[in-house]
Order: sequence, then C-alpha cells, then structure tokens
Amino acid sequence: MVSTGRTLSDLAACLPDARLGSSTSGSALVTDVTHDSRQVSQGCLFVAVRGTNFDGHRFVAAAVEAGASALCVDHEMGTQVDELVVGDTRAALGQLASMVHGDPSRRMKVIGVTGTNGKTTVAHFIDSMGRELGFQTGLIGTIETRIGNESVQSAHTTPEASDFQRLLAQMEGRDTELVAVEVSSHALEMGRVNATTFSVAAFTNLSQDHLDFHGSMDDYRQAKWRLFDEFSIGHAVFNTDDETGKVFAEAYEGPKTTIGAEGDVRVSSLSSLGSSTQFELSTPWGSASITAPVVGRFNVDNAVAAATCLLVSGSEFEHVVEALQNLERVPGRFELISGSDPIRVVVDYAHTPAGITEAIEAARLLNPKRVIALVGAGGDRDRGKRPLMGAAVAEADVAVVTSDNPRSEDPTEIVNEVVSGLDLRTEVIVEVDRGLGIQRALESASDGDVVLILGRGHETSQDLGGRRVSFDDREAARSALNRLRRSNESGSGSGSMGL
Repeated sequence: MVSTGRTLSDLAACLPDARLGSSTSGSALVTDVTHDSRQVSQGCLFVAVRGTNFDGHRFVAAAVEAGASALCVDHEMGTQVDELVVGDTRAALGQLASMVHGDPSRRMKVIGVTGTNGKTTVAHFIDSMGRELGFQTGLIGTIETRIGNESVQSAHTTPEASDFQRLLAQMEGRDTELVAVEVSSHALEMGRVNATTFSVAAFTNLSQDHLDFHGSMDDYRQAKWRLFDEFSIGHAVFNTDDETGKVFAEAYEGPKTTIGAEGDVRVSSLSSLGSSTQFELSTPWGSASITAPVVGRFNVDNAVAAATCLLVSGSEFEHVVEALQNLERVPGRFELISGSDPIRVVVDYAHTPAGITEAIEAARLLNPKRVIALVGAGGDRDRGKRPLMGAAVAEADVAVVTSDNPRSEDPTEIVNEVVSGLDLRTEVIVEVDRGLGIQRALESASDGDVVLILGRGHETSQDLGGRRVSFDDREAARSALNRLRRSNESGSGSGSMGL
C-alpha cells in the first residue's frame, strides 16, 4: 500500500464541509477507516453512519473503547479522542477511506459495470480476459470478491465504502493491475464507490428490479446514471440496443464507445454451436470471426461488452479476440449441470422479467423439443415485478412456479402473485417447496427437453422466514437427476427420462 496514514487535520482540509471538534487537536494519525465498530483497531477512524436500522453514533463509545484514534460524526460527541464533524457521514466515508489509503483506484485500471442484468457476467469476463492478457487482476462482485487467486469475504455485491477502498488498497499492495467491479444501484445511492476513479465504466441494460428500494423506474434509472454523471471516468461503454443505454450515451459528454446494431461495436451472423456461439465482431480496432464458449445472444452481448472495456482501456485487438475465445464460464450463469444426460438442465441467476425472457430465448438456441422453466420471486422485494415474471416465464412450454427466498413473506402468496401474470394457455406446475419444484420440473421432462432453473444461480442458501438453510439449485438438480436415474433403472419410477 502507498499510504502510511493521514492526520485528522489533513483529512479535514480535504473535505469542504468538515471541521474539527472544539476540543480536537487534529494531530491523530489515521491509518484505516471503518463504519463498523467491530472492525475498529488502533489507528482507525470510526465513521458514524446513519443507516436504515442503526445509527452509528450509538456505537461511538464502543469504537473509542476498541482503540479508535479518531471519530467522524455529524455532531460533536465530547469524547476523549479527536473528532471530525461533517454534514453527511455516509457521503464522507468513501472520500475519507480513499484519502487514508492513498487513492488506490488512481494507480490501477478499475473497470466498473452497472445495469440490471449482466453485471456479474461482464465483470467475470473482464477478469477472465484480463488474466488471459497477462494482467494481475482483482474482482469485486456478487459471486465472489477476489485478489489474484485468493477469495475475500464480502457481504454485498459492492462492499461498503470503507471496505471497498481498503480492498482496493490491498489489491494495489499485491501488484494488481486491473480490477473488475460490479457497481450496483444500491452502491451508487449509498455512496459505496465514492471517491473511486474508473478507467472504464460500462452500462449493460435497464429493466424493472429493486423498486422496493428505489421507488420508481425513474429513480432507479437516475441511480444508474450517477456512475456516469458524478465520477471520474476515463472512458464509458454503453449498450445502445437498450433504450436507457441509448439515452445515457447521448447525454454522456466524455470519451465513449457504443455497442449495438447502430453502435461503434457490432455483432452479426450469430450461429449457435451448442455450448458455444459463432459470430462476426466489428469494432473501430478491427473485425474478426469469433467462436466464444457462451450460449445465447445476451451472453454474446456480455462477452462483447467485456471485450470492449478491455479494448478502450488499451489492450490490443488481436489479443482481446484470442482471450474472448477462451472465456472461463461463470458459476450459476447459464450453467449446464446435467452433463451428457438426454435432458439438459441449466441453472441461471435470471430473476427479472427481462432476464427470464433472455434465458428462455437462449435455451431455444439449443434446439430443444421443449423448454421447461422454473421461477420464483424473492420476498420483501419489488412486488410489482412478480406478475411480470409470470408473464415472462409463460414464454416457456412448461412453467414451474415455486419459492425463491420468501424471507418474511408467506411463500404461497408470493407464488400466487407470480402465477397471476401467467398466460392461462401455458402448462403450469405450482409447487411452493423449491426442492420439490425442481424434482417436478425434471419429472415432467422428456429426452431432448431443456429444463431451466432460474433465479438463484450460484447461491448456496435460502432465506425461509429469517432462517437461512443450505440450498443450492445445482446440487438440488443433480440430486433430482440421480433419483430419476435410479428410478428409471429400477423401472419403478413415473419420470419420463429415458436414461
């Protein structure tokens, strides 16, 4: 790490609305920043953030007792340690952490990806291609946060601002050159990436999600726009086949590259090859015929978005083309888990109406006899999208509606809200228990069918009324497949799987 700390006076001088407490000398040396009193150690600045459920000012005494060298508060607390007073502690958190750690994002290629769908896949593809290109990489996202080959625990898609800047500093300290970051709308609204410099920022798409948090699509859209409006960005990448992406690209005044039918980067002549896709790629840097290990147009778009981020950041076209054809698959993202079985079973994270539609379209490219799609909606989240999810899954030949993470809600009521959006002409199976729902989806399948298990992807636990239980769609599907195999081999089962 570059920084060895900053005095509280130095930090105060860099924040426009900051002042030192009346009994504060400002000489305290700060070597780390945290919003969590449980993380406090000697030399740490504790920032008391006001949240939805907790007010960090309640934990000031605990932070002081744990050895905090200074506090950042929104009113003087009269403690025995130095205090920095600001108007909005949450807004200051990222700036303070970045300064204490020496602004690490300025010395690495940090590529941020935002959008409703595709963030995880694009970030993983950037990381995969980056390593193929010879970079020492870091990854911050939903499935995992990783420095080189070492996974690091993270509670959110995008960590809280103090954790985020510390993580960037750790990456820099391990000679990381390129960092792929998922930037969620929650992160942008809550300041988790404040004070970060992005070499590249990319936008994938926008569709209904998270309205329980944002309130309206306009507010959700505006949250995404904050990445391009409020941050230092070297180059922006927009998917202009998406209507919001087109609007963003037209409004953005900095260096930018567009991807789409009328964009700077274009894809044509798609041909499905089973577990891979062949297509023609045209860019300002050159054109090439590509065979990439991805399935579905949406995954081709994700791969091309990742490639474009690397191209605009300075990587050579020929090298990016080679890396594009050697992509590592992303766990729980259109992941085939059935091996050579005559019924193909795919697990995917699709949990929005648009994502469900894209997954079904991708499954059709596998030339199945039928597509059987299983979905469930999360509890304590955007209720308005549930009937829309039902309408989307109606595009399959058979729709199986089950639970996802019901949380504090009644899972039967959630299922009924999804079912309310289904076309009555669609064959529907309703099974509230997710494990049994997966079993019934597979029992309804015949040789040549594709079964899509959607919504949870890589997740390995389920929230049932606040009680977390182990549950992995991939393992549940493998177990159900094994049971059907044994049943068919004994000749006693009702399943139709001809194994």
